[in-house]
Amino acid sequence: MRIVDLFSGAGGLTFGFYYRIKKNTFVRNRKNSFIFANEFDSHAAKAFSCNFPDIKMLAQDIKSLDETAIRNMIGTEPVDLIIGGPPCQSFSTVGQRVYDEKAMMYEEYFRILSIVRPKMFLFENVKGILSMKETFYKTDKNGNILYTVTKNKETGRERKKPIVDHYGRNVIDIIEEKFANISDGFGYNIVKETLNAVDFGVPESRERVFIVGIRKDLNIKWEFPSPKNEKKLTIKEAISDLPTVAENQTVTNYIHQPHNTYQELMRHNSTSITCHFCGEYGDKIRTVIKNVKQGEGKNDFNKLVEEGKVDKKYKLTSGYANTYGRLLEDQPCTTITNNMTTPSALRCIHYSQNRALTPREGARIQSFPDWFKFVGSKDNITTQIGNAVPPLLAMVLAKQIESALKG
Repeated sequence: MRIVDLFSGAGGLTFGFYYRIKKNTFVRNRKNSFIFANEFDSHAAKAFSCNFPDIKMLAQDIKSLDETAIRNMIGTEPVDLIIGGPPCQSFSTVGQRVYDEKAMMYEEYFRILSIVRPKMFLFENVKGILSMKETFYKTDKNGNILYTVTKNKETGRERKKPIVDHYGRNVIDIIEEKFANISDGFGYNIVKETLNAVDFGVPESRERVFIVGIRKDLNIKWEFPSPKNEKKLTIKEAISDLPTVAENQTVTNYIHQPHNTYQELMRHNSTSITCHFCGEYGDKIRTVIKNVKQGEGKNDFNKLVEEGKVDKKYKLTSGYANTYGRLLEDQPCTTITNNMTTPSALRCIHYSQNRALTPREGARIQSFPDWFKFVGSKDNITTQIGNAVPPLLAMVLAKQIESALKG
């Protein structure tokens, strides 16, 4: 397949089309070639180029990709596929949802699609895109958005939120309609499905929406892959071979042998570990972690405070019910986010060690092999991991698309 890769990040979705598995090892899939990839974030683009050095990376704003340049890169051969997922933070149901410029980046996907006109496309985003609506905000006479400011009574923290004037259509309906009818009778037959990575060999419960478009002039049959009929991998099965890490420590060497085929796949050809580190916590965070058991979180800790078992000065006054949560070793991990190394974030405390997950553990849970490189600061790295499509899920979709195009 000849592929164009948009909003590529560090390359989770790319990985699925670049590699295949042979004898429990990732090997290059020579059936696929990439015309170019595009990523705006400089650190993610550098990570991408480290891992896929033979793919032309355009590290620039997608809006600056003009039609002439795109056509010159594509040449005269037809393009089989465009893959990519525009920024998802605006659609996420975790935290504050804002219908901003990032939320409308599907317009750029649409623009590139109308130029390239591939046989198929694969569009990925968070499940929250299904419920997001066009949002129109109140403005002053100069067109500036008006905001309301609320203050948390317990912490005193202020929160700034744009004032909604009215809502429009569902964003997903707009996307489907636009992509189905691009211009002059040209467009795509659209099919969408929510897939959970845990159903496809990834040790993580991670739901994502995938939209597949098939060019209307082609007789291509499509069905989304069915979940694998096998036992779900647990977080312990995914990361138990990785060395223990203490506060304020970085570990680079393996100590244990892999315990199962998943760990063997993730470790193959890796002689050392990168991104396996933990920061230093304050007294309050350290106290919370020490007292939270597997499956417990903020509310359970505050109950200990109310019962007088923990000093009231440690009471937690912010966060959701599943923040400060310790993971369950005998279950798949909950969704990996950009805040995987922050104990106060959504459930990300190690199931047995008194710390949050390390970036490498997060990558392993996402099904990135240990030799996969990430670039930048801790925040850059966790963003690259947390924003990615799990490679093993991407591989399943790649195989399905390859079969569909073969007919």
